[in-house]
Amino acid sequence: MSRTKIVPIPVMGRHNINAYLVLGRRPVIVDAGTPGSGHRIHDRITALGVDPADVSLIVITHGHIDHFGSAAELHRLTGAPLAGHIADLGPYRSGRVREPYLPTGPMGRLMARNRNLHVRAEPFEPAVLVRGETSLEDFGLAARIMPTPGHTAGSISVLTDDGDLVAGDLIAGSFMGLIPGRPANPPFHDDSRQNLASLREMLALDPTRLHVGHGTALDPVRVRRWAEREHDRLTRLDAAGRLAPRDE
Repeated sequence: MSRTKIVPIPVMGRHNINAYLVLGRRPVIVDAGTPGSGHRIHDRITALGVDPADVSLIVITHGHIDHFGSAAELHRLTGAPLAGHIADLGPYRSGRVREPYLPTGPMGRLMARNRNLHVRAEPFEPAVLVRGETSLEDFGLAARIMPTPGHTAGSISVLTDDGDLVAGDLIAGSFMGLIPGRPANPPFHDDSRQNLASLREMLALDPTRLHVGHGTALDPVRVRRWAEREHDRLTRLDAAGRLAPRDE
């Protein structure tokens, strides 16, 4: 059996925002970028020699505008069904993220003021509604959708049988990917403790690489070390009463 291939599709900058093309028996797209990115993703996969009409599924990792913004457009361009977790149906159906954003640090506090994060995207209805671990064999991919809540309630990742984890915003590259290979929090989490628990669950499955929404692929050894430091940091914040998850 040939190895499943993970191909990053830059949506903004070289690595600032990524969608992914996952190549198995049939191609699958993971994430749809910001509003207006559909044609860019479509043209990129065409340039890679993939017929967009062959795409079997578009997986949306979570309900933030830089990941589902062009989901409806990309569905029209490819004809592929959309998959998303039931816990993020609110943003998908309304086209609006849950607000306010909950920053993980200074960058998040700065980015929360960016009006582009508060726009309304075109709504969509997932044809594949994810509730738990879901095989992608029927879509031509030796992989599973894995629920990884915390960044948002409905965050999901895609784990291939070869060990590649397409992780959405479960973890990110430092400074939105500007420092290659260095793990960091993305700018926002709805529940940092739950997100860290999800990250540790995925690391326990021994992934070979973590392919993230912001930045280049991360080495799991470095991510494990980062997760230990993050556990200590969150423990201190919790003890100080400074760690409040989204109340929903």
